[in-house]
Amino acid sequence: MPHEKDHQRELLRRQSRVRGMMLGLALGETVGGARGRLPVSGPLRAGVSTQLACFTAEGIIRAQVRGNHKGSCYAPGVVLHAYCRWAFLQGIEVEKMRRRWTSSGDAVWPDGWLAGVPALAERRGSAPATVTALSRIDEGQERMATPSRGCHALTRGLPVAVTGLGGISQAAEVAALTHGDTAAQDATVHAAVLAHHCLTNPAPESGPYPYSGRSAQDVLQAAVTALPAEGRRITDDEQARVVAAFRHAVDDPADAGRLARLAPDATAPSTLLGGLYAAASFPDRADFRAALEFAAGAPDGDSVACVTGALLGAVHGIEALPVDLISRHELAWVLDTLARDLLLELDDSPSGSEYVQGWDPHWWRRYPGW
Repeated sequence: MPHEKDHQRELLRRQSRVRGMMLGLALGETVGGARGRLPVSGPLRAGVSTQLACFTAEGIIRAQVRGNHKGSCYAPGVVLHAYCRWAFLQGIEVEKMRRRWTSSGDAVWPDGWLAGVPALAERRGSAPATVTALSRIDEGQERMATPSRGCHALTRGLPVAVTGLGGISQAAEVAALTHGDTAAQDATVHAAVLAHHCLTNPAPESGPYPYSGRSAQDVLQAAVTALPAEGRRITDDEQARVVAAFRHAVDDPADAGRLARLAPDATAPSTLLGGLYAAASFPDRADFRAALEFAAGAPDGDSVACVTGALLGAVHGIEALPVDLISRHELAWVLDTLARDLLLELDDSPSGSEYVQGWDPHWWRRYPGW
């Protein structure tokens, strides 16, 4: 029985960190979008990065389902289908999307439970490169991408961190669906590697059960050090910039001028450096809110705070996130459900496989494998 209890506790720890990352990115974007000045009451609105991150997570689950049932799967293509469902809900190229993804006039599409969430159909900011590329989907995946270096390639791709280093190897391809600039693709991979280390090397007292671990700053330092081996697409200059951003956080933390120089614009590389600097400047569990408010002061505060929240949420777990903010966020339940289901699908395919009967008869309807 002790072994069974240990397994149960480890599962709860992992859930806490994945939930923390998903809700952390959402709170970060919301705080950043408000420039740190949230309304004192009422629901907190999600941003477009959070909407897209929801569909990234759903796309990963559906790709895993497809792989289990079909034997092989090109995951970026399934994630592209997810972004098309988001576009349809947003009213973007509705007929083009419908024609592409339905083979008959009476087919039910978009499918899956996520398409029924009202807040995902509301415009919450612009994602111009994503919208432009999806509008050109008939040109094919190789030609539809824009030359953009924008931050949404990175922020929407953060859930890929949950898949481990094998899945992260496809993060650049997911970014490249809409963002053709290699710097944006590389920054997306690097952010996913950092988040993966935060998920797998928790700080002390992360999750529901305290245990001995390393400090949040130690975790981030280990993640930065691992980038050359695990980032696979990092140049010496990129590695030097990431290392410098972390060292600045240790030696000169929470300096607004430094943050503005590290993250001067809304590009993916800026978002990576600014988010890392802000997270490493506030490594203590009790300073989660302060970290987001500081990150919100960046020139593009919503993207930087999004990464900050994801990294710290992954390190500390969901218990570190401010309850008064989580309870007001309009997509809290959606994000929490996706986080749990993503981990569940990766650990134990509820719909079974091509040769094994599933234990959840409703899973395929929730996450159709295509």
